[in-house]
Amino acid sequence: MLGRGALAFLAPALLFGVGAHAEGLYSKKSAVLQVDGKSYDKLVAKSNQVSNLKPAYEKAAKGLDGLAQVAAVNCDDEGNKAFCGSMGVQGFPTLKIVKPSKKPGKPIVEDYQGGRTAKDIIEAVKQAIPNNVKRISDKGLNAWLESSNETAKAILFSDKGTTGALIRVVATDYLGRINFAQIRNKETAAVEMFGVTTYPSLVILPGGAEPPVLFDGTFSKGLMKDFLDQYASSSKSESAQMPKKEQKPLAPKDEPAATPAEAEETAASASASSAFSSASSSHASEEGSATPSGATTETLEDASQPTESPDPAIVPEDTPKPASMPDVAPPIPDLIERDFLEKRCLGPKTTTCILALLPKAVDDELASLPEDASAALASLAEIAEKHSARGGKLFPFFSVPARNEGQGVLRDALKLDKELELVAVNARRGWYRRYEGANGFGKNAVEDWVDAIRLGEGAKGQLPESLIIEEKETEEKSKAEEHDEL
Repeated sequence: MLGRGALAFLAPALLFGVGAHAEGLYSKKSAVLQVDGKSYDKLVAKSNQVSNLKPAYEKAAKGLDGLAQVAAVNCDDEGNKAFCGSMGVQGFPTLKIVKPSKKPGKPIVEDYQGGRTAKDIIEAVKQAIPNNVKRISDKGLNAWLESSNETAKAILFSDKGTTGALIRVVATDYLGRINFAQIRNKETAAVEMFGVTTYPSLVILPGGAEPPVLFDGTFSKGLMKDFLDQYASSSKSESAQMPKKEQKPLAPKDEPAATPAEAEETAASASASSAFSSASSSHASEEGSATPSGATTETLEDASQPTESPDPAIVPEDTPKPASMPDVAPPIPDLIERDFLEKRCLGPKTTTCILALLPKAVDDELASLPEDASAALASLAEIAEKHSARGGKLFPFFSVPARNEGQGVLRDALKLDKELELVAVNARRGWYRRYEGANGFGKNAVEDWVDAIRLGEGAKGQLPESLIIEEKETEEKSKAEEHDEL
């Protein structure tokens, strides 16, 4: 029997969350799709402490609009239990990222183990989007223009050194129909050859006798799709019979006479132009003889070619039985009393401690904590588990609830005024370091801060002597508590 929770998906990655009563959590106007075992087939190629995750999940769905589909499944529904089992759901909440593979209908399914804030989810999904955009330079342009001429080609000219999520999504959608490349503005020969003056600029090379065409619309997935559909190889015969939208052909750029100092660069540009002309002319003959390559990514609107997915009515014999407990990192220990805090982290011989000073909650349950606090605790738990699995030594992490009187003393002495504070203290060496939180409380940001402390990097403040407990006082308290409070 599956317990309550949510399964979430994401596509071209698909973020997929599994849980109970998903249809009651997400309204018809929500950006989160509600799917079952049958409609999942149409999404491919296209979770909660259920209600607690809902705000972040819906925010993530809006933030990923145009980049990925975000969906939820009710695994308590009788009709979905077999499907959830086939997806390997063993506990709740469960989040999975589903992204296309090289085999149509056989997506790659990955467990999502990151933070549960909208920012963490969005970042993880963007990183999961496959990159089918080839980075090329002036030196590699000739070879790229001369190869794979059975389809049209698209070049994104950018002033950035990374390949953005939007162009990766578009390139994945047109995989096998349009070859994508990215050229940085520093590649002057390529920039001059195509007459590019603004960034980003998207240029399509239709092939044959057709000249390069500049996309002059807004960089949104919908408008880019309307533009690229006219040149995608799978729709060539259809688009040839339809009037094309008026586009902006790239006119040859008038070049001044080259100076001796510019001779080498001019030669490179001329060589690239010659290669492009040769490659373009070869399109006509190759497109006439080669069978166009079909789309490899199924879109939500096209239900005529459903992809293959696990049959919700069939449960393989080796399907793992659902369990009631989620597979997550164990939580970090709590220091619920002032004595515990002083003994473990503020004695004269104690070493570094990482403390999460929690805000005052409505009740004592973790579920009532604000989103940032829950994310911070999850991040610390994952970092601790990661080092433990490697057999590495790392200083201890503790959460300190607001009811611990020692938290107030620590806040006042260090002038910590935020509701949630992460602070490292080392009473033996007399220093502390505060986490500023500018990058949120996701695992990567918190781990960077922990690593800096571990490596001795970054500025530290002086720990007030009033916070350090005298050794005799510490020993007296220890006699009263010989057991391990954790």
